[in-house]
Amino acid sequence: MPCSVPEGSLAGQVALVTGASTGIGLELARGLAERGARVAGLARGADRLAAAMDGLGGLAVPADVTDLGAVRAAVERVTAELGPVDLLVNNAGLIDAAEVPVWQADPDQWWSVVESQLRGPFHLVQAVVPAMVARGSGRVVDLASGMSTRANPDYSAYSVGKAGQLRITESLAAAGVLAFDVAPGVVDTPMTRSMAMWQGFEDWTPASAVVDLVAAIGEGRLDHWSGRFVRAGKDTVEALAATHPEGTQRQVRLLPHGAADPVA
Repeated sequence: MPCSVPEGSLAGQVALVTGASTGIGLELARGLAERGARVAGLARGADRLAAAMDGLGGLAVPADVTDLGAVRAAVERVTAELGPVDLLVNNAGLIDAAEVPVWQADPDQWWSVVESQLRGPFHLVQAVVPAMVARGSGRVVDLASGMSTRANPDYSAYSVGKAGQLRITESLAAAGVLAFDVAPGVVDTPMTRSMAMWQGFEDWTPASAVVDLVAAIGEGRLDHWSGRFVRAGKDTVEALAATHPEGTQRQVRLLPHGAADPVA
């Protein structure tokens, strides 16, 4: 059953943002709340999350996204206290601890990154989307990355996880759920500052650009981009609203080497 919400305001919508205690997640929670959404923030650190949500009047629901039972309990609490989730934003996730090639990565840490980027969104989809489908409304946003679309040899786990998220998003869209990949660009956050590749970088993407895109999705202004990749700081809401992609545009596909290529 296709999921949709009439185009309009975020006012009164219930938005659930994961990884909401810091960084982009906190900026999204704050920005959506300022636009009238009833925001629930989910993160592992209960104290930091509570402080963050207190500051914007949101509901703090501590949980580890890799724990399905904890995620289900958190979503049940959000539904009981705020109502059904209208906008799910999958933002939580880890990053590779060291800039090393895949064969030098710590196996446990590498897998924990992939797990956070894949098991996390999968669990939230399991807990949230059935109710969206049942009532025929709702939207899902997965925070993507440039590393979703091209490998980075020093961040292989993050690249793998983010590429997998694209397929989760596309699977949802193919099943009739409005789902979107939003790459935030390079936002000045504690996580970004910890990455050696961005040392000395100054051309930051404003967090407000990420909020604008996600808010426009929640308002129903970009439904024709469901199942596709958009990039904050490069794509404006106005340009996306006026552009109607076709076929596999802004989706990850193999490029055939010519008309005779059997995978074409």
